[in-house]
Amino acid sequence: MASSRECDVLKYTVHKWSTYSSSYFPENILCNNPNDQTSRWSSDSNEPPQFLLLKLEQPCIVKTITFGKYEKTHVCNLKKFKVFGGLTDDNMLELLESGLKNDHQEETFYLKHTIEENSFPCKYIKIVPIQSWGPSFNFSIWYVQLNGICDSSVVKPCMNWYNTFREREAIRLCLKHFRQHHYIEAYETLKQKTKIALEDPLLTELYNHLVLQGDFRQCEQLLQRANEEGMFNHYISQQDYKPKWIALEPSQPVHSRNLRETSADNRPGMRGGHQMSIDIATETMYLFGGWDGTQDLADLWSYHVPTQQWTCISKNTEEESGPSARSCHKMCIHHERRQVFTLGRYLDTAMRNKDNLKSDFYMYDIESGRWTLITEDTAAMGGPNLVFDHQMVIDTACNTIYVFGGKEISLGNEGERSPDPVFSGLFCYHIPTNTWNKICDDGEHIKSRIGHSMLFHPVHRLLYVFAGQRQKEYLSDFFSYNVDTGEITTLVGAGRKDGGNLPAAGFTQRATIDPELDEIHVLSGLSKDKDKRDMKNSFWVYDIPKNKWSCIYKNDNSGNGANTQKSVIQPVPRFAHQLVYDHIHKIHYLFGGNPGKDSLPKMRLDDFWALKLSRPSKDQLLQKCLYLIRKQEFQEVAASEPMQALQYLQTSLAETVDHTDLDDAREFQLLASMLFKDPNEEVTAGTSMDVDDDVSSHFSSRTSLFDILVSFFPDSMTQPKGNLIDLISVS
Repeated sequence: MASSRECDVLKYTVHKWSTYSSSYFPENILCNNPNDQTSRWSSDSNEPPQFLLLKLEQPCIVKTITFGKYEKTHVCNLKKFKVFGGLTDDNMLELLESGLKNDHQEETFYLKHTIEENSFPCKYIKIVPIQSWGPSFNFSIWYVQLNGICDSSVVKPCMNWYNTFREREAIRLCLKHFRQHHYIEAYETLKQKTKIALEDPLLTELYNHLVLQGDFRQCEQLLQRANEEGMFNHYISQQDYKPKWIALEPSQPVHSRNLRETSADNRPGMRGGHQMSIDIATETMYLFGGWDGTQDLADLWSYHVPTQQWTCISKNTEEESGPSARSCHKMCIHHERRQVFTLGRYLDTAMRNKDNLKSDFYMYDIESGRWTLITEDTAAMGGPNLVFDHQMVIDTACNTIYVFGGKEISLGNEGERSPDPVFSGLFCYHIPTNTWNKICDDGEHIKSRIGHSMLFHPVHRLLYVFAGQRQKEYLSDFFSYNVDTGEITTLVGAGRKDGGNLPAAGFTQRATIDPELDEIHVLSGLSKDKDKRDMKNSFWVYDIPKNKWSCIYKNDNSGNGANTQKSVIQPVPRFAHQLVYDHIHKIHYLFGGNPGKDSLPKMRLDDFWALKLSRPSKDQLLQKCLYLIRKQEFQEVAASEPMQALQYLQTSLAETVDHTDLDDAREFQLLASMLFKDPNEEVTAGTSMDVDDDVSSHFSSRTSLFDILVSFFPDSMTQPKGNLIDLISVS
């Protein structure tokens, strides 16, 4: 709003740890003194419950929280914590669950501050430490800053809405309680008086058919309608991916082939540091160059996914007016123009001279099959100097290429061994006008690096940059750059609630983006423990709207895992690999890389893999719902008509079971035991009120089933998550 003003909302604070521990507070609690060991809040133990309570001078809309740290890593830093907020100190919402990195850098986190797209105010903020970085060490918080809106002209309307919202939710909790306990008269009276709906009408209809009437056929029809209208989509999008690797070629483990065995003429050979791009319109991948362990390569290949065929376009592109042999270069494809661009390369110190230090820039036209040298030296046009291990992406809508980072090569630069390496900044190249523009130098607005990841989101108009290496420093920062406005935003992704951390600091990880799903996918490379040569790979998914990372795959085998049979069903850990993504068909493709085997330093890989990330489909979820409904019907029939129930089990219920799934098949087989259950054991808990006998006998189990089915629908359609009785405290 025009009248709002962003400000620090932490002015005067009340601090307290829980009564289970004592704590130390410095006198000047609002100063950030990173070089002062005593400038912190600290508990005398690490046993929960512990918390720090901050009281604001007035209710404010709190948007972010910033944690300062000591100037060095510290065992008392918070590895895991939660933040709660509310208008009172005994009734709070969870605003954040995350953790701090064990370094000296300030970290800022976005807090939940909206409900139903409306902002809500807080007067109390509670920080709850869960785990410190040092085992058995107490918790320390060095500095806290809250940022948000405290302008009363903005906060007051939000307060009014929030009070109305809370009153409405209180009534909905009453409605839920009355219906759960079958106080139908009270339920109907309150609903009619307040005109407040407990849930979406479809779910009310489902409740009536299932719990009150036991009309299972009508229930199935309602769920089929919900499935067709996409009501299960949100639930499915929240489920974890299950990765499935598919070996395209070769199918045998690496150790079964000779180290220096060259591939046949019908497929690329072993390499790392190569480049790949995919033309999603034709489902064709292009692979160029790389290092085979002995020399740089200059071959160009295409792979057609529908026919699963490799084609050697050129064995030596330099002989066809194309780029020379190279590795550590970058490549991107313009799908509409059907053009492939490549820039940069690594040169060993012994090969450097004045004649070959120019930054050549090439374009390959797919239709004509010809290379074009755009310029012999991009630096002479205002572009980057000769660089390697940079990143390059393309904005097809604006016909613009962005190049960021990489290490510059010069006569006095000995590659990674240089004591004073020069890192390249951020540049853009406009294809139609053949012009370069320097956006910023290294350190001007963003810190350059090598071996990082950079992706472009065509809808959000953002460059996403994360990780990489800068001299001996392995980076784990994550930020976005708006190509239209130049705005830079630091992103701090939360880990999973089960305690998973963020992707480790490192470089040569490979990242892809799915603009339709609003997701970033990362296959890790070398991490900061690379000196151990203990290669590990993991696959991460970053949910852009939720600012949340999830690890869905880990391969903890060392590089020697190439000699195991397991390498046939999943790729061995590696770095310097290439990963491309077909976001239309939702498939990743991985080729080659370096397995990091100390015993075979020249070893490179030539295996080729497809990776599919799958979630339950909406039809699979519908089948699960039908199974649960028919299971309920079977149990009710079995209590009175065992023979009829047996026939139902063998026909209607059996057709909803995935008999190839061992767990599902085992559960189905155990259902037969219901036929021999003593009918006198039937329990009617929770139905002590005056209800029909038919409803009473199955009320509890039907209500439980309803709650399960409701969990598959969006929260905006369902009854409140909490329970009325949980709000009652006993003194």
